[in-house]
Amino acid sequence: MKTALSISEVSEKLSITPDTLRYYEKIGMAKSHRRESGIRYYDENDISRLEFIKCMRDAGISIEALNEYLTLLEDGEKSWEQRKAILVEQRDELLKKKEAIDKSLARLNYKIDNYETLFKGKK
Repeated sequence: MKTALSISEVSEKLSITPDTLRYYEKIGMAKSHRRESGIRYYDENDISRLEFIKCMRDAGISIEALNEYLTLLEDGEKSWEQRKAILVEQRDELLKKKEAIDKSLARLNYKIDNYETLFKGKK
């Protein structure tokens, strides 16, 4: 049987609030289906898309860039260059952020090492 998870199950599985899932649907980034009863559910493709969205959002990719990419994805092969350009641009931005984080971590480690050296004899 194919996967068909409720909004609460997807929310728990992906650590995304139901409100966030509804928002992603409202702005067209995510999709769900409805049972005859009106209850929302997500199939394997929907969940895979949401996993991608979560990964990109966790990395700091903007909603705008991600939504543009996902919209272009619907165009199929004719938009592959544009999609690749978005991914390259976002990767470059993430590399800049990573460099800044690495510098901050090095500074923090330096300060921590200084404290450990300074207070080693005072314990």
